[in-house]
Amino acid sequence: MDPALIAGLGNVELIARRIVDGFLQGLHRSPRKGFSVEFAEHRAYQPGDDLRYIDWKVLARSERWMMKLNNEDTNLRATIVLDVSRSMNWTGNPARLTKMAYAERLAAAIALLLLRQRDAVGLVRFDDRVRTVIRPQARTVHWHRLVAALDDPGSGRGSDAPGGLFRAAALVNRPGMVILISDLLMESDEVTDTMKGLAATGHHLTALHVLDPTERDLDVAAIEAEFEDPESGAKLNAEPAEVREAYRTAVAESIEEWRERFASAAASYEVVMTDQPFGLPLRRAFLNRQILP
Repeated sequence: MDPALIAGLGNVELIARRIVDGFLQGLHRSPRKGFSVEFAEHRAYQPGDDLRYIDWKVLARSERWMMKLNNEDTNLRATIVLDVSRSMNWTGNPARLTKMAYAERLAAAIALLLLRQRDAVGLVRFDDRVRTVIRPQARTVHWHRLVAALDDPGSGRGSDAPGGLFRAAALVNRPGMVILISDLLMESDEVTDTMKGLAATGHHLTALHVLDPTERDLDVAAIEAEFEDPESGAKLNAEPAEVREAYRTAVAESIEEWRERFASAAASYEVVMTDQPFGLPLRRAFLNRQILP
């Protein structure tokens, strides 16, 4: 759905429901074995086992007491790590959502998708420090708490992504999923090192790089303009027409560098434009994770 149109539907909760509406529900599978519905293997009976799961056909044929083990439906534990620093609260066109508004709606939609799949999802919001920590839960009512947290204050000057990622990892006691949503206007070394550490512990990692079209293309009509860094306050006067090509090259190189860095951390990486329908980044980013069909 077009972000410019969907923004007029109402609050974040309603918008996220509309984004998710129409998506088929996926189902994760766990390598753990349990007594579920999909057969996996047999094992020998042990005293104390539930007699309901004895394979009576095997017993009748071979007089061996065997238990039927089945694949257990997962409870994937995911944490969304959302950047709410000041640079996110920007748009290059008043008709478009700010990066933060787009990211909040995207985060709410991801959370709803996970919860509808019976997965647990939590939230960490950060700027120059961690602002919100909500532990993953799989209850449907938990989504309202996550959505309410998106209205909490933020927009600090800095972006402490490593701190947010560390808090996300601390919320899960077994390998799960960590989803970083940010404009990535931050030092890349610390973020990459942190992601590698999370990957080493078995977490599946996804980074959604939120960009405004003006931010990518420097599509500014002014002959001369003053540019200001919203986080550091640094200012620079320039003529957009003279620096546009060099700027676009620098942005393309930065995107490629992030792609390579996240690949080195075994993390999937997607650029998400704020004029792009929400369904596109959802499908591209999570198709290979089986969150979406």
